[in-house]
Amino acid sequence: MVITLEPNAPTAVVDAVCALAARHAGISPRVHQFSGTQHALTEVHLIGKNTHLVPTSVFEGMAGVRRVVRVSTRYRLIGRHGLDAATAGFEYNGVTFGDDHLNIFAGLCAVDTPEHVEQMVSALEQHGLNTARMGAYKPRTSPYDFQGLGSSCLPWLFETCGRHGIKVVAMEITDVRNIDEIRQALEDTGQATGVMLQIGTRNAQNFELLKGAGQQATFPVLFKRGMGISLEESLNACEYVASEGNPNIVFCLRGVKSHLGEPHRNLVDFAHVPVVRRLTRLPVCIDPSHSVGKMALAPDGLPDIYHACAQGLISGASNVLVDFHPQPTLALCDGPQALTLAQLPGFLASMRCVRQAYLTLTQAAV
Repeated sequence: MVITLEPNAPTAVVDAVCALAARHAGISPRVHQFSGTQHALTEVHLIGKNTHLVPTSVFEGMAGVRRVVRVSTRYRLIGRHGLDAATAGFEYNGVTFGDDHLNIFAGLCAVDTPEHVEQMVSALEQHGLNTARMGAYKPRTSPYDFQGLGSSCLPWLFETCGRHGIKVVAMEITDVRNIDEIRQALEDTGQATGVMLQIGTRNAQNFELLKGAGQQATFPVLFKRGMGISLEESLNACEYVASEGNPNIVFCLRGVKSHLGEPHRNLVDFAHVPVVRRLTRLPVCIDPSHSVGKMALAPDGLPDIYHACAQGLISGASNVLVDFHPQPTLALCDGPQALTLAQLPGFLASMRCVRQAYLTLTQAAV
């Protein structure tokens, strides 16, 4: 059972709900705080084998209680629990994540040279973006492929991003130790920027890594759906992160492994955007680069990546993770799918147009 309190509920209300819940044998109340984009929300979760015996009416009549829901889904923390429940948006380092804000994380799949980073973030600043993707730790299918520069690039990477106004860098981690390396590098650069920890598709069920990302409260988490597991398994992985104490999660769809997806790199799964939003209250991100995986052009002259991205945005995604590179032919990772800096203004204009179309569509449907 989940008892949702009114926004900014005082401590006295929380204590009263917990005290009433504790009167029922075998029931333990647990308090969870969600810092939304507009209000601080508090939920009291009743844990125990016999929660079905606890009447909802005793809580529904209490002052300060917004609603009471019996949870029938595994996603107790990330679940929406009703269409009227709000997306659990959050703010981090001055950037808002939620249904009402579009964030585009454009940048290098793998950081290679200071010159390329400088060119990339300079272009982002020029076009008004304050979010970027930059890969320092790269798990690869082959042990002989480029594995990323690792922690050695973090000081100059963060300094460059901060100098160009980048507030949040989406960066994949492959080991819990990477979190401390990132934290130390940020301290050494005077907190030049912020970092969103990315759990990559290959680590979608690395439960110790998920727990580690959840046990720290400094950085939000961008979780990428596992390429070869079900949507339910991927959402349960996010529940792992939330259950360890970190509710600031963005769920990213990036295509799934299937021969039916050819000739794209993966089967584009952006039709699942509204499904994820219905099942959970997590902001949703799409990764068209790793879904499509190539720079093929449609008959209208637009890259398939543009079309896939538009499909995700018109479905309600509010975040985009997309590969760019100043010189894709020199990229050390996923160069064939990277857009060029010359394509950046057109891409941004197109996606903002689609986003506006989505907002118009939702307003017209009300």
